[in-house]
Amino acid sequence: MQAPSVGGVMLPRGNGETVRLSRGASLTDFAEKINANPASLVAVMMNLGEMVTATQSVSDETLQLLADEMNYTVQIVSPEEEDRELLESFDIEFGEDEGDEEDLVVRPPVVTVMGHVDHGKTRLLDAIRKTNVIAGEAGGITQHIGAYQVATEVNEEDRKITFIDTPGHEAFTAMRARGARSTDIAILVVAANDGVMPQTVEALNHAKAADVPIVVAVNKIDVEGADPTKVRGQLTEYGLVAEEYGGDTMFVDISAKQGLNIDSLLEAVILTADASLDLRANPHQDAQGIAIESRLDRGRGAVSTVLVQRGTLRVGDTMVVGDAYGRVRAMHDDNGNLVTEAGPSTPVQVLGLTNVPGAGDNFLVVDEDRTARQIAEKRAARERNAAFAKRTRRVSLEDLDKVLKAGEVQQLNLIIKGDASGSVEALESSLLQLDVGEEVDIRVLHRGVGAVTESDIDLAMGSDAIVIGFNVRAAGRAQQMAEREGVDVRYYSVIYQAIEEIEAALKGMLKPEYEEVELGTAEIREVFRSSKLGNIAGVLIRSGEVRRNTKARLLRDGKVIAENLNIEGLRRFKDDVTEIREGFEGGINLGNFNDIKIDDVIATYEMREKPRV
Repeated sequence: MQAPSVGGVMLPRGNGETVRLSRGASLTDFAEKINANPASLVAVMMNLGEMVTATQSVSDETLQLLADEMNYTVQIVSPEEEDRELLESFDIEFGEDEGDEEDLVVRPPVVTVMGHVDHGKTRLLDAIRKTNVIAGEAGGITQHIGAYQVATEVNEEDRKITFIDTPGHEAFTAMRARGARSTDIAILVVAANDGVMPQTVEALNHAKAADVPIVVAVNKIDVEGADPTKVRGQLTEYGLVAEEYGGDTMFVDISAKQGLNIDSLLEAVILTADASLDLRANPHQDAQGIAIESRLDRGRGAVSTVLVQRGTLRVGDTMVVGDAYGRVRAMHDDNGNLVTEAGPSTPVQVLGLTNVPGAGDNFLVVDEDRTARQIAEKRAARERNAAFAKRTRRVSLEDLDKVLKAGEVQQLNLIIKGDASGSVEALESSLLQLDVGEEVDIRVLHRGVGAVTESDIDLAMGSDAIVIGFNVRAAGRAQQMAEREGVDVRYYSVIYQAIEEIEAALKGMLKPEYEEVELGTAEIREVFRSSKLGNIAGVLIRSGEVRRNTKARLLRDGKVIAENLNIEGLRRFKDDVTEIREGFEGGINLGNFNDIKIDDVIATYEMREKPRV
């Protein structure tokens, strides 16, 4: 039924009905759902203090505000649901039907190595693969997600295990959580000499949230102070009880550095998989899976490491990975060898995509290039709308003039370019979580994979942005252009250095805060009158020191008589001096202020800028 709304605008009012909208929906999308005129919703938003156009992507909170006003319930469709509905519109099922029972074959377990920084995760993978991964990592911290497959022998049978190498630094929490979700088993690495640390608990919680079995690798048993028994006791508090204590979690004492008990750890992974999981997949389907990491290679274009979760991926297949698509031009295994197909639980590097997908994006093989392009374009549009909605800053009429006042709200604009999508995403996430107060806002205008380009410099010029290059440099004439136009381009190879510098820059943008620091007190013993200078106080410095050109206040019988005075003249005997210290006598001239008496106290102070913490 029609009913008048606020401001006399006629529009349909609901009875609590649920309206399903995607992230970043516009008022036009809302209007279509409730059969209303978009212009009337714009008018309603104006009455609610929101300036929104009909086609503008708006935040979830704005949609909720409008729905409450009109007596509707808004349900924001999750990204997973959006993607499922999108694929269903193309008659594609993702991750649902595995086929008949006789089509299923045993697949290798997919394992994520997790744990606290410096507890030896990369060195463990190094020992497993018999290669030196860590030597190429800046600062000894794993910067990218990689995937590797190794072979081991269990009960005289050759078995394979796929490892997803997740980064160890705390800034990569989101990537590590995503690694856990694509995983069958988690190896929790705990140093025997350090025991359970904050990131150990964080990694454990990610693994539990992903509902995956855990094998504990107690590392560094060869180091002085190592106490594997203590580690077992500590982890009992978090619900991981060792088998020898009557629990169901396998603990293996290892030394990644010495290569001790690595085979026992791999055996524990296989045994845990066999006991807890039914790891089978259909290799005869079109391939589906997940992108582990992606980057832009100068010679080869977009390169994406994907993990096939079901089906078989072949050279020549048309695939969609997030908002990227393309025909598989070539595939390499984790050793760099060319392969023509990859079955379930196999990680491969794929060439041939149109652009760089995000870490954690799902991939699927489709029949036609046209279908792949349509799915990718719809996904890209959806993500773009969601990003625009997130970027919108909501300002009510009450605080509009406060926001517009110069200096009231400041903003640091950033453009982030990196060598891999996971690194860029983790860096952006970490920077957006920096909290230095309400006065300063941080905004990422653009992020992407690849070198810093002239278009990045153009964008930075127009928006006074700082460009961050993470493991990439400026390409072509971009560096000269940045220098000529005065654009600040900063290069980093270790993520926490970037975070620390940007945090310092944010704190530097804050208005300085000052605190009063007392310098000294002077008791007036005599008052001398000068026709030229007015009254001069003959004083004894009681504490600290009194300096010329500092602030002062006058106290009489403990009460403040005058504030904001200046020490304009300071003499000791017949000489002008800059300071007089405790225990010495001198003369003080307070400028035009002459109301001074014997026994008054002059307290001097200065305002110092407080350091931001």
